[in-house]
Amino acid sequence: MQIPVIDLAPYLEFSSNSSSAADLEANSNLKSLCSEVSRTLKETGALLVKDPRCSAEDNDRFLDMMENYFEMPDDFKRQQERPQLHYQVGVTPEGVEVPRSLVDKEMQEKLRSMPIESQPSRPAGPDPKWRYMWRVGLRPSSTRFKELNSEPVIPEGFPAWKDTMDSWGYKMVSAIEVVAEMAAVGFGLQKDAFTSLMNQGPHLLAPTGSNLKRHGQMGTVFAGYHYDLNFLTIHGRSRFPGLNIWLRNGQKMEVKVPVGCLLIQTGKQIEWLTAGACIAGMHEVAVTDRTIEAMKVASEKNRSLWRVSSTLFGHIASDAVLKPLGHFAESPIASKYPPMCAGEFVELELAIINLKGSKEEAS
Repeated sequence: MQIPVIDLAPYLEFSSNSSSAADLEANSNLKSLCSEVSRTLKETGALLVKDPRCSAEDNDRFLDMMENYFEMPDDFKRQQERPQLHYQVGVTPEGVEVPRSLVDKEMQEKLRSMPIESQPSRPAGPDPKWRYMWRVGLRPSSTRFKELNSEPVIPEGFPAWKDTMDSWGYKMVSAIEVVAEMAAVGFGLQKDAFTSLMNQGPHLLAPTGSNLKRHGQMGTVFAGYHYDLNFLTIHGRSRFPGLNIWLRNGQKMEVKVPVGCLLIQTGKQIEWLTAGACIAGMHEVAVTDRTIEAMKVASEKNRSLWRVSSTLFGHIASDAVLKPLGHFAESPIASKYPPMCAGEFVELELAIINLKGSKEEAS
């Protein structure tokens, strides 16, 4: 199965000229496009989009800076580590984040029952990847979840850091907001059903860095089989392949992101808001044949052998309530998704994957 590429330009052009729900309702082409967005997210948990505001050059500028950062000595990078803030800002060193598939017994049972060809790679322990968390967008003036809305950390010696992170981060959040509007329309909800809850959410630009010089052996798992705990995740194109996703029917698929496109994945928060009509997409990052081919080309051209993902986690605001919206509240399984503050949900999930300590540590 191929994941379709949705061009966001027609919707953006319409939105710039009209915000009327009646006008949107009358535009059969746009309504059809919105239906394709919601259907694809529901059936595959993934979507490829083209956003004219997000260029391949923007992505390359971001990747260049992050490669330079991840190539710095480990001691330097650890200066940006903030474990007391649940690693939600600054750097997370390799060997910290534990893949859900290593600690979730229910998930392990499910994996054992999968056909061999669909089973994920088996991680040996915590993920051997670094990650940098950079908060994007306005922060709430008042919140119960201060650890999830902390000030950003800027490494010394990177004068363009803030501008580069903010520029790319804002563009990707804007792309998520358009997809969220289109999905809401496709699902028969108000256009702003999702985006109103995203306002001042703790959106995180969260590139990972995986050292292929050190960990570039076939089958090495950089991010073990897991789902994302946020609303929607968006990625620019990485210079090294290796992302596998699982479609809703259980099929395993290696993702190929075309140049100039962005990949959207469903997270746990959209599953909550749609009472499981959309489910959080499962995925992993591992060294594959295509990764090794790309490593050879990079070595020949004397390019960096750090695999950087251009990832942003779009979140529901920490103090907003997660619960099935609109007609999804009538779902026979809506009770599986009881009302809960998004920040409370995030803290519970972070504790499971070893990114949140006890209350005593946090204080």
